[in-house]
Amino acid sequence: MSEARSEEWSQWMRRAIDGDEAAYLAFLRSVTPHLRAIARNRCRAWGIPPSDVEDVVQDVLVTVHLKRGTWDPTRPIAPWLATIVRNRAVDLQRRRGGGRLTVPIEDVLETLGTERDDDADDRADAERLVDRLKDPARDIVRSISLDGAGVRETATRLKMTEGAVRVALHRALKTLATYYRSETT
Repeated sequence: MSEARSEEWSQWMRRAIDGDEAAYLAFLRSVTPHLRAIARNRCRAWGIPPSDVEDVVQDVLVTVHLKRGTWDPTRPIAPWLATIVRNRAVDLQRRRGGGRLTVPIEDVLETLGTERDDDADDRADAERLVDRLKDPARDIVRSISLDGAGVRETATRLKMTEGAVRVALHRALKTLATYYRSETT
């Protein structure tokens, strides 16, 4: 990935954090194929079935949406995104009972020494916003974003198609973004 592309993503994300929806949409459209490629490579390397790549990508997009305020705008965005992909792939492997997973140290070097936000506070904030959604959107977001279930698993449990779950998730995330912006202004 080129440095120019990473800087463009960083600019879009800075504007998105400031409330520019068009910049956020441009960011998501541009970054998703890159995230999918990273997820595909991680899944292949770690023995995760190719059919689970899209679940990892969806989890990554939700995480990016919910955690975008934690990205340090003075740092490159590509390593932050790669870390999220790695973490979501590891989470999927654990949920599926994949046993012990060994992650090469090179994959985590960029995150060593960084400060972490209090996950409990982040989760409480996310829960509070999600509680404002109506069902089934609330259940879908809680299942995928907070509990770590995959799209397929959520669709089966709710007796919905995977496509319907993805559409509902996308709409719910837009609603959550509106709620978040209204609270931060």
